[in-house]
Amino acid sequence: MTTPAPAPVPGPPSTSDGKTLGIVGLILAFLFSLAGLIVSIIARNQSKAAGVPNGPATAGIIISIIGIVITLIWVIVAIAGFSALMGACAQYGPGVHVVDGVTLTCG
Repeated sequence: MTTPAPAPVPGPPSTSDGKTLGIVGLILAFLFSLAGLIVSIIARNQSKAAGVPNGPATAGIIISIIGIVITLIWVIVAIAGFSALMGACAQYGPGVHVVDGVTLTCG
């Protein structure tokens, strides 16, 4: 009688050191700051767990935060400008008006 072969022993689960994900996060930081921040944080956590440094992930986090701050400042300035324009149009009424050398066209 033959005995069946023993089942293979599963190997240890593969762990990522986060290097590739760090590079992806760095690239995304320039294109989509929020996505770059999320991916870079995940890559940095994977690298910490593996015990290896990950410069691209750290750079991706920094660049993403700078990009988000610049975007927020731009949005605040745009909202303030739009609000000032709407306030001027409410004051002067519809039509074309010249105020301090600036032409306003109100709806």
